[in-house]
Amino acid sequence: MKSKSSTFIDRLVREPERKQITSISRTTAWELERKNLFPKRRKLHANSDAVAWLLSELIDWVQSRELAAPEQTQ
Repeated sequence: MKSKSSTFIDRLVREPERKQITSISRTTAWELERKNLFPKRRKLHANSDAVAWLLSELIDWVQSRELAAPEQTQ
């Protein structure tokens, strides 16, 4: 019997969804990206300013931040 496995299909994420996923502003993302602390954006077309990020890279970044954050207990 074959087990069901979930298959993740990576996709491109534009700015509004990037902000929702990461919870940081456009400026903060840009500053972190310039310091190589945030995933690099990808140009969608050579003659355009349109950019996007890989969903998998954003998820990895968020998870790395969650692991780095100290647990808060009261």
